[in-house]
This record gives sequence, structure tokens and C-alpha cells, in this order.
Amino acid sequence: MTVPRLTLPSPAKLNLMLHILGRREDGYHELQTLFQFLDYGDEITFAVRDDGVIRLHTEFDGVPHDSNLIVRAAKKLQEQSACPLGIDIWIDKVLPMGGGIGGGSSNAATTLLGLNHLWQLDWDEDRLAALGLTLGADVPVFVRGHAAFAEGVGEKLTPVEPAEPWYVVLVPQVSVSTAEIFSDPLLTRNTPPIKVRPVPEGNSRNDCLPVVSRRYPEVRNALNLLGNFTEAKLTGTGSCVFGGFPSKAEADKVSALLTETLTGFVAKGSNVSMLHRKLQSLL
Repeated sequence: MTVPRLTLPSPAKLNLMLHILGRREDGYHELQTLFQFLDYGDEITFAVRDDGVIRLHTEFDGVPHDSNLIVRAAKKLQEQSACPLGIDIWIDKVLPMGGGIGGGSSNAATTLLGLNHLWQLDWDEDRLAALGLTLGADVPVFVRGHAAFAEGVGEKLTPVEPAEPWYVVLVPQVSVSTAEIFSDPLLTRNTPPIKVRPVPEGNSRNDCLPVVSRRYPEVRNALNLLGNFTEAKLTGTGSCVFGGFPSKAEADKVSALLTETLTGFVAKGSNVSMLHRKLQSLL
């Protein structure tokens, strides 16, 4: 018998802006942010098992098997759907951990959508996104697969259509702790909410940037270097830094200059996730 297998992309995201409005009683922060996907990411391969076992075959330094978001996503979906099937999983990992480009959240969402397809659960997007939110605030946007203006802790999503430039993304060799940044006493927590829809141009600030660049000289250096060519921004709490260019040729040119000393890549911005384009092609 042929084992059903499926390989799916797990794309990166950028936060085109990130405003922190205040801290909630539960310790989380009220945010407004603009998510856009990149046509760049990890690849995850799934193979169905009939014995109910969930096994991630790729090892991650410092992350125990059962703590990995991929495994946690698979187990939660298996439990809540009462599915008797299991899964073997392999990942080709290119997205950095602690980079602010959504690696773990994206992997969890790709797992939920991939297993929904392979296990033939027929769950709708709302149900998968609600499950995804229990794994992390950024998981729902990856489940839904469309560029979005996000509010709340990042879970209230309004689809948007920002421009889709080519980006140079620099990857400083540090892993930034989101919890550490959000607990910093100097973090701005009182930005007035944006009430105009769609989000007006010029709201591209990231409230985390001053704290991150103060704590991490590697990030500050990347911002300064990329800032010589375009407006350099921080995505999420970092560490990745990005800037937009009108063409691939221009992005490639700048990337070639900067990646002599820094790690980085060039990728196209995309308002529809490459994961969703792949899933559509399977229907």
C-alpha cells in the first residue's frame, strides 16, 4: 500500500509595522500590526501512519521532541478530531529561530493544514485558526494565509492588500527572546490605536525597535547597513531586519553587497501565502 505523503511550504512573514497599545491584565500586550508573507520558507514533508504515532524525525538543538510546535500542533489536532491516524514528519529548516519571521508559528500552521488534508478531517479555516491560537498568537494568520491587519494579541485579522515589493532580509546571528523584549521597562506601551481603514501610509514604525537595537548590537549594525540603501525595519521583536525594493535586480544587488559580511536572503512579498497556493493546487 502506498503511504499518503505530502510536502508543503512553511513561509516566513514580516511585520510591516508593529504598534504596542498597552499591557493587558493577563500579561499579554494589545497590538496592531500588519502581516505580509514572503515567498521563502521551510519545507515540511508528511507521511501518514496508521498506528496513531506522531513522530518528527528532524532534530532541533535545544528543543525536546514533544515541545516542538510541529509536534504539539499535530497532537492537538489528533486529540480534538479523535483521528486514529498518526504521522511521520521531516522538515527542511531554513528560517532562523528567534528571528521574528514566524518560523515556529508557520511550521505549526503548515502542520495543521497539512494534516487536515492528509487525515481528511474537513475542518474549516475558522476551526483550524482557533486551534492555532492556542499554540501561539501568530499561528492564525498563517492558517488563514492572507496578508492582514492584526489587532488584539495578533489574532483579530482583517485581510489587506499592501504592495508586494522584493525584500532584502538580513539575519543577525542572535536569537531574540520575545518575552525579554516585551518585559523591558523601556518598551513603548501607549501608542494610540490606528482607527482609519485601510491603515494609512507612513505607519511603518515598530515599537520594539529601540529596545531590540539597544540590547543587540548585531541588530543595530544590520539596521545601519541596510539603512544606507532603503528604509530598514525590524520584523516582530527581531532579530531579522528588512527593506523593500521595487525589483529583484535591485534587491539582489544590495543583498550581494551586504551578505559579504552578514547572513541574509532576497524574497518576494506575497499577500497570499505560498502554502495556500500549494493547497489550492491540490484541490
